[in-house]
Order: sequence, then C-alpha cells, then structure tokens
Amino acid sequence: MDTELYSFALKNTLNEILNVCPDITSAFMFKKDGEIIVGDEKTSEKTVMRVADLFDGILEKADAIGGFKCAVINGSMGRVNVSCMGEFYLVTVTPAKADMNYVNTLTNVLIPTVLKLLDKIHPAPTKIAPPPFEVETETPKVEEPEETIEEPIQEITMEEKKEVVEPEAVLPEPPVSQLIVENLGGLLVPSDTVRIDNAVLTQWNELYNEREIGEVEIETFDGKSTRCKVKPIKDAKYEGKGIIQMPEKVQLTLEIKKGELVRVKPVIE
Repeated sequence: MDTELYSFALKNTLNEILNVCPDITSAFMFKKDGEIIVGDEKTSEKTVMRVADLFDGILEKADAIGGFKCAVINGSMGRVNVSCMGEFYLVTVTPAKADMNYVNTLTNVLIPTVLKLLDKIHPAPTKIAPPPFEVETETPKVEEPEETIEEPIQEITMEEKKEVVEPEAVLPEPPVSQLIVENLGGLLVPSDTVRIDNAVLTQWNELYNEREIGEVEIETFDGKSTRCKVKPIKDAKYEGKGIIQMPEKVQLTLEIKKGELVRVKPVIE
C-alpha cells in the first residue's frame, strides 16, 4: 500500500470520528519524520503542517527523557489533546465542556484498530527509495542453431492434476479491540451471546474476505477470558461508541461489571 492510499484510509477514519462525535471539532495525524500528515476535511492542510513542524522540536527533546506519550493543552476556548499511537501522533481539538471520557474511548478504540488493519495489509509507508542505477551492458550475440529439435508436449493426466495442491491462504491474526461493557438483559436474550458495534463486525468481515464472524473471545485486563456468540447491537444510540453489550451470566464469568474495559477479538477457525 502506497503513501496516498494509507493517508486516504486514515483521512476517512478521522472524518467518521467527527461525524459520530460532535465534541471533536478538529482531528489530524502525523508521523515524527513528517512523511504522512493527514487531517479531517474541516482542518486546513496549512494548520496541520504548522502543528506538525512545531511538535518536531518537542518530540526530539522528549526522546532524551524517555519518549513522548501524551499531552493536554487547556485554553479558554477549548482543549488540545496529543496522543502517541505507535509511529503516529493523533491531535484532537475539543470544546472546554466536551465529554473527554467518550472522546478518549472513541479515539483509543477506532484509531488503533484501523492502524492494525492497515499494517496487516501492508506496513506504514516511509520514504520512497530512489530507483537503482542502471548499468549499461553489451548484449552478447547468440548464433542461431542450424537445426532445432522440438520436444514433445507432455499432457497432464487427470491423476496428475489431482496431485497438484494449491497452498492454503495465510489468514492475518485476529485484531483486538478494547470495548466498554454495557448490560444486556431481557426475557428472550440468550445468556451466551454478546452484542457489539456493527462497524467493528464489518471491519472484521472485510479483513477475512467477507467471512462471517459468529464467535468472539473476550479477555479482561486481569487475564480472565471466555468465548461467546456475537451479534450486532440493535440500539442505534450505542453505534460507534465502542460498546459491548453483555448478559449478566457472562459478566459473572469474567468477574466484571458495567463500565469496565475488555479486549475483544474474532474467533477464526
């Protein structure tokens, strides 16, 4: 995947974040080396470039004290949050009264998930290497033989065709998403089935060539894990918020409760 396609995927992700979270007024990403700089449609390229250039000096100084993780700049009109996500730095601008718990949960789930999916397809592009030098060589003259002997064409029998086995496609490792636990109850709700955002299920389906995801593995930060059947969330108010709806039985098995974070990945067999 080249730089243009990589930037296009990140740009679409930032635009979707602004669509589902009005509290974020601006969002953009850049790499320390400045090779990939991308922002949402509302933020001008000039603004993104100026901020990226400003942080170049800050990040160089931060390396001397162990690196840079995150920074929050509070102002009278709002707040600027800078987070390190692997090789990338995410910058979000929000009003002073924004719900930062929701903002941080949304960005910390969607952005890492998209980056992992892109890296499964192809690692993030860096500088484009120059083409190798061409060495001029003289083409040797080959004398044509006076007589040519044609070898008989061997036909492949049906038995030989059966022996040809195509190699199995190597599937990428299941991506891990961090989701917030919400209660799932009701008389007709199965106790072994959880519900997650349809956008996450769609990303998994596309990653595995439209293979239907029927089960997920859920793991707590204490190391407890279980397998459950999975379906998309029905309630539209939870869409795009990084939520996993979980029956009481599953919560008791994992010893967790509403509001806690869990790791969720698809089961591919």
